[in-house]
Amino acid sequence: MAIHFDGSGDEGASENIKCYATEDYAYEESEVQDANFSHMQEHFETLVPYGYENSCGGFGDVILNVKTRKITVERNDRYEDYTTSSYAV
Repeated sequence: MAIHFDGSGDEGASENIKCYATEDYAYEESEVQDANFSHMQEHFETLVPYGYENSCGGFGDVILNVKTRKITVERNDRYEDYTTSSYAV
């Protein structure tokens, strides 16, 4: 089971919890099983990293591997970078 989260500009959202029949979960690449786990939505959302929606935002997944009984949180942060140069003419 997994929940995907994505945020930017001080806003964030998480998708509905989904169940996958796969050993290796990959967002948007794994086949979703026809099951309703909405009763677990709130529990998964409490595991979403704090502040993922700040600044450029972050995204990732909270994954429960039922077989190994492990929860993994994968978080990716976005950064905005720039370079400034100044010279006299």
